[in-house]
Amino acid sequence: MSKTKKEYSPTDKSWEIKDRNYFLLGTISPVTYTLKSRHTEKYPLLWFDEVTKNQRALRYATNQNSPFIDEQKGESTLAHIMFKDGSLHVPKQNQALQKLLSLYHPDVNKRYSEFNKVAIAQDELIDLEIELLALNAAKNMDIEHAEAILRVEVGSNVSELTSKELKRDILLFAKKNPKLFIDLAKDENIQLRNFGIKATEQGIISLVNKNRDFVWGTNKKKLMTVPFDENPYAAFAAWLKTDEGVEVFKSIEKKLS
Repeated sequence: MSKTKKEYSPTDKSWEIKDRNYFLLGTISPVTYTLKSRHTEKYPLLWFDEVTKNQRALRYATNQNSPFIDEQKGESTLAHIMFKDGSLHVPKQNQALQKLLSLYHPDVNKRYSEFNKVAIAQDELIDLEIELLALNAAKNMDIEHAEAILRVEVGSNVSELTSKELKRDILLFAKKNPKLFIDLAKDENIQLRNFGIKATEQGIISLVNKNRDFVWGTNKKKLMTVPFDENPYAAFAAWLKTDEGVEVFKSIEKKLS
């Protein structure tokens, strides 16, 4: 989720005459970054007009009031659009560049975005609400469910935790990764994934052949093959719900300590 994304339409009446700031997206902010500023045959810079159904060529010129080439008159003074240390300040007097960057440039919200305090506050509020929801769910979660989630994320060390340590760690996990926690809490197979992991830890079943096959721990008879590019325990959990898997579940359940 972008914390600064602000979208306008070219006919948006909410457009405000003000100074605007833009910043590059991503974790790396080069000392200078030059954004594409004019349409050429080799490097097109176009905006699709939904009304006329036409592609309109764009060009930034400091002596023009419009970023559209078909609206520019006379000789144009072309200029670069350069971000310094990842950001670019455009004063309210430069409406042509502001509208090019906020409304028409194809890289908006892809390579760069407009800084917007209201959007930031709104996104931060959503993040806080999600964190609160996750913490409340973690606080009221039963120990078995908490253990299942932590085992999937943390591993076999969960077996050594006391109930109080489980409660502490599930709250910490919900606070650190609230969205992931909520996804796992809603996962109807999470208990079965935990079931499979515990069975493997106790040697009742084994995961062999580079995590491709589940077999019985005693006679090595194959139970199932993990589909390509799937999490082994997620696949095993889903398989346990099949007719064949239900019988295996009952057998493992009797052996689990």
